[in-house]
Formats: sequence, structure tokens, C-alpha cells
Amino acid sequence: MATHPEDDATAPVYDRRLARRLAAYARPYGWLVAGAVTLLLVEGLLQLVGPLLTREVIDVAIPARDTATVMRSTLLFALSLAGSFVAQYGETLLTAHLGQNVMHDLRAAVFAKLQRLPIPFFDRAPVGRLVTRVTSDVEALNEMFTAGVVAGLGDVFTLLAIGALMLIADWRLAMAAFAVIPFVYLVSHFFRRRVRVAYREIRTAIARINALLQERVTGIRVVQLFGRERAETEAFDAANRAHFDVQRRSIRYYAVYYPVVELLTTIALAALIVAGAGRVGAGTLTVGTVAAFLQLVRRFFQPLQDLADKFNTLQQAMAASERIFTLLDEPEAASTSAASPAVATHLPGRPAAGVTVTFEDVWFHYDRSHDEAQAPADSAAPPEWVLRGVSFTARPGQTLALVGHTGAGKTTIVNLLLRFYDPQRGRILVNGADVRTMPVHELRALIGYVQQDIFLFAGDVASNIRLANALSDEQVEAAAARVGADRIVRRLPGGYAHRLGERGTAVSVGERQLLSFARAIAADPAVLVLDEATSAVDSEVESEIQRALTELMEGRTTIAIAHRLSTIVHADEILVLHHGEVRERGTHAELMAMRGLYERLYRLQAGTVARALDTAV
Repeated sequence: MATHPEDDATAPVYDRRLARRLAAYARPYGWLVAGAVTLLLVEGLLQLVGPLLTREVIDVAIPARDTATVMRSTLLFALSLAGSFVAQYGETLLTAHLGQNVMHDLRAAVFAKLQRLPIPFFDRAPVGRLVTRVTSDVEALNEMFTAGVVAGLGDVFTLLAIGALMLIADWRLAMAAFAVIPFVYLVSHFFRRRVRVAYREIRTAIARINALLQERVTGIRVVQLFGRERAETEAFDAANRAHFDVQRRSIRYYAVYYPVVELLTTIALAALIVAGAGRVGAGTLTVGTVAAFLQLVRRFFQPLQDLADKFNTLQQAMAASERIFTLLDEPEAASTSAASPAVATHLPGRPAAGVTVTFEDVWFHYDRSHDEAQAPADSAAPPEWVLRGVSFTARPGQTLALVGHTGAGKTTIVNLLLRFYDPQRGRILVNGADVRTMPVHELRALIGYVQQDIFLFAGDVASNIRLANALSDEQVEAAAARVGADRIVRRLPGGYAHRLGERGTAVSVGERQLLSFARAIAADPAVLVLDEATSAVDSEVESEIQRALTELMEGRTTIAIAHRLSTIVHADEILVLHHGEVRERGTHAELMAMRGLYERLYRLQAGTVARALDTAV
């Protein structure tokens, strides 16, 4: 399986630039950070209470048979445990709230960014990988805030406090206990390097599983139609096995690391006892001090052990944040605040004077430089032009039809008009203004686009017709009635409140097309773009839509992509595209008289239909 550059990207352990950007998301919740750090400091100080009380009881209270001191120390120790419990509880709540708030804001920012990215970005970015950015990568940042940076600060403070107390109490015992620290560092360094690689591979494996799963679920009909269940199961098993293997490897590292650190802690305790035994016998060291040190060493190595894990959490977060901010830094779809005076004052809706769409010597090719498999061996090779010098004008109240073989460039013209892409040469004008000088949302508000491949959202029927338009229920119902979609809606259990499944699976393809037509009509567009808009409806419904179209085209600019030439015989102008060029143009009668490409296409289709009818009879 091919890899994506983002898969193997690994940020440094600490990147100041990334840390500053992450801090910007935590800044609105500074009070949570301050509260959590304060509680961690309190908890760190409370860690010292037990050993100090132990030394006092053993060295002072017990020899003097001072029961009151023992009881007082016991009470203080119980209070310190209660205080530690409260501090841990509060710190856990505050860091969890911090992590959830930052994660919420980041996910919102990433999703908002995805809405603004240009279509070419989605041509090269698998959906599953984008899902991983919004889910797994953001979750890694949540772990950093909840169990990483803030808790790590508490561990560092605890280490410093305990280390200082040990040196003050008896520096020679402290040095005996600290003797194993270099070995702990070496083990932790080895662990970090191995787990860092394993976590990077885990993220890559998760992204691949998400991409594979999304593609196969979306194409489940094709999978089942061609009997590829076994092959796709094997492909998924391979991706799943790769994820399983790297997860198991990381588990093995953890299974070795923690016992080794525990062993080193035990060695430190043994060294402490050996170093203190002789001095206790000589009377230069008290038993209480040794007992206090035994507790301090155990508490000293616990945060030291945790720091290695938090180091890996920080590493994961840096790698995840690098991928997230790479996505957030992607250039957005071209847009400008300047608008053409001819259209800006009448949006949304139909401009009073209508809209004229003009293509002037437009050349366009799709940039496939991101795809190594499709990139030419010679980087200087000329581009594969999809459109070559296309020029035409579509005027209000007229219908311009685009015909030609598959791949001739018909849909590309619509994509350029909607500014999903921009041409490399030439201009596209709306009422004389270059579309590149118009805000994209205003340009698209002028256009009603009925696609052949209909997309409906999971939601009720009314919201799918309404979409971004602020329409009343009556206006929605009126739009549906104008194309005959109201008959379909009345048959649904909930009417306009009936909830559709994902991609509108609760209704047939033809019914989805009618709803899409109602959606376009509801927006009252100045320009109608029809991509074989009646291909999935029966003849009776098609005749109703054609009657509605006659009314709707009045005063509007209509651009129709036609696969069935019989649907555009009444168009005011027909452009015949061939390999990205306009080879013929004119009315149906004029093109038939030329006896060229159009005439051959028309007679070929008419002959195919006649043969089909003969076969049926």
C-alpha cells in the first residue's frame, strides 16, 4: 500500500513553534492550567509529610514513649493522605476539562478548515486519513494535556522537592540512592527511542485502516456486486495485522521497561540499606532517617518512571500536532472580499438584469504532480490539457447545452464556473467581472446546480431541500410542488419531517434526483446548471420536470450537460466538445445540417434507441 508523506512525519520531541501554537488553544483556559499546577504542587509537598513524620516517630516519639506525639503524627499523616486525595481528584478534574476543551476547539477548527479547503486538496487526500486527523491525532493532544505536560510539571516538582529533602536530611544516603539514576536514564532513553518508532507506526497503521475502511464501506455495492468480499477481507486483515503487530511491539517495550525500572528501584533501596546499616550501628545515623529515606526513594523513583511515559505522550502530541497544523496551514479555496457591482447588491437570488456567463479562451489541466504513479517521468513534459481554448457566452433567458463523449471536458467547464478549480489560461466572466475577483460564496449563490450523482445529507427532507437558504416551510413545499417532488414526500411516513439515511438511502435514485431539483429551485438561482438532470426519472416525471423547467428558465441563464441529445434539441446553442476543444456550435438544426460530429452522435443514439425498442417488441 502506498504511503502518504504525512504518515511518516515525525516532529522533534519538543518543537517551540508547535508548542506556541498549542498554547494558544490552552490560553483561554489558563485558569484550569493554573489550578491544576497549584494542586500538583500541593500534592508534591504532601508527599514529604509521611517520611518526615516517620522519622520523628521512630527517632523521637517511640524512644521517649511519647504517645501524644505518635497520635498527633498519625492524625497529621491521615490529614496529608486526605489532602493528597483531594489534590489528585481536583487535578484530574481540571486537566480533564482542559484537555476536553482544547480537543473540542481543535476539532472545530479542523472541521471548519476542511469546509474551506479547495476541491484539489480532496482529490489527493484520502478521506480516512482526514478522519484520523480529526479523531486519533486530536485525541493524542487531549492525552498530552490530561496526562502529559501538566502532570509532568507536577512530577518534576515532586522530584526536586524529594531530592532536596534527601540531600538536606543526609547527603551521603542521598548519593547512594542516586547511584542508579544513570541506569534509569539509559533504560528510559532506550525505551523512548523504541516506543517513539512504534507509536509513529501505530498512527500510520490507524490512518491506513481508516482510509481502507471508509473506501470499502462507501463502495460496498461494488464490492458485493463483483464478489470481492474475500479479497477485501484479506486486504483489511493485512492492514489490521500490521496495526496489531506494532501495538504488540509497543506492549512488549512497556512489559520490559516497567519491571526494569522497578528492579533498579529495588537496587537503590538495597544500596540505601547497605550504606546506612554500618552508620546506624556506629551511632552516626538514626533508624528513623533510614526509614524516611526508604519511603522517599520509593516516591522519588515513581515520578521518574512516569516521566519516561509522559515523554512519549509529549512526543506523540508533537507528531500529532505537526500533522494537524500542516492541515490547518493548507491554502484555502481562493476567495476575495471584492465583488462585482453587478451581482453583489442582489445576492442571494436573481440579479434584476440577469446573469451573462462568458468563457474567454479557457485552458485547463488537472495538476497531478502529487500523484507519483501518474506523474510523467520527464518533469518538463507538457501538461495534459482537459480544456483547450474554450470560448462561449451563455445569456439570460437562453439555454446553452454541452455535449460530447466521456472525458471531453463538459463537467470540467461546470467545475471551473463554480470555482472548484481555476483555469491556467483565459478568463471566466460573470456579467463582465472575472470570477476570481468575486467572493466564492456570492458566485455560488448565483448558481443552482443539479448533479447527476445526487448527494443528500442524513437529515429530514425539508432540511435537504432548504440547505443554507432561510426558507419557510411553505416555500420548501412550494419548491417541491413545482417539480412534482411533493408526491414523493407525501408517501414518506413523516412527510417533510421524514429523516433520510446517509446519502439519502431511504429513497430511490430517481426520487433523490427530484429532491435535488427541488433544492436547486428553492434557491431561486440566476444560473441553472443541469448535469443530465432527468437521467434517473421515468418519462412521466421527466415530462413534469420539463414543464417546470420551461417556467424556471424564463429570465435565467441555463447551462445543460447532455448525455441524451434528445433532451437538448430545443437549446438556443449547443457546443460539441471533442478532446477539450469546441469543434462545433449552433442550434440542433444547424448542427444536423453540418453533418459532422453532432449529427453522427445524434444518429448513433437514435439508432441505439430504435434497436432497443425493436428488441423489446
